[in-house]
Amino acid sequence: MARNAHPEETEHRILDSARRLFAEKGYEKTSIQDILNDLGDLSKGAIYHHFKSKEAILDRLNNDEWAVAVRLRDELMCRRDLTALEKLRALIFSAVEDKDHLELVRSQLVLLEDPAFFTSNMRFWSTELPKSFRALVDLGVQDGSIPTVYPEEAAQLLALLCNYWLMPCFYPASHDDMERRIRCLTAMLDAIDVPLFDEGLIQRAVEGLMALVPEE
Repeated sequence: MARNAHPEETEHRILDSARRLFAEKGYEKTSIQDILNDLGDLSKGAIYHHFKSKEAILDRLNNDEWAVAVRLRDELMCRRDLTALEKLRALIFSAVEDKDHLELVRSQLVLLEDPAFFTSNMRFWSTELPKSFRALVDLGVQDGSIPTVYPEEAAQLLALLCNYWLMPCFYPASHDDMERRIRCLTAMLDAIDVPLFDEGLIQRAVEGLMALVPEE
């Protein structure tokens, strides 16, 4: 077999195809053969050269998403024209506004019924994700825009409640239910001096999270 002169390009094509098919059909209903059919000019061996399994493709997509989020957080932290509170709002807004991100999340929600997959996600939500939020909360304590005495707890609340309690796959919700739930979270955060959710972010978060409601 001839050596692939552009392995990174092939890898990106596989990932782009998988992301689109996962969004259209759902992760579980998409097969490696579907990806092959979509690409049209690759063999199964070529895909397995880059990714050992469909699970490996999903892992890479999720890792790439996280890398983008971390890069945005770091870019926001370096900005001097925003308070830390505004930076944290921008980070949350980006997550609920990005349709590609929401589609990738939605495509794999059914996997959360698997105990191992759920445990892996819960571990991430309770350890790595709070660290990311904590960096901005600490910055807010320093500049006075987030005057909380509970920075660690605030970061944990954001990470766990936004990714578990607000997720309609765990707690089914109508549009009104979701808005009420987010307003409840807003009240909790306001009570510990983390005034994160303004009216605009509340409404955007409602729409973004409702896009994750499982199809009937």
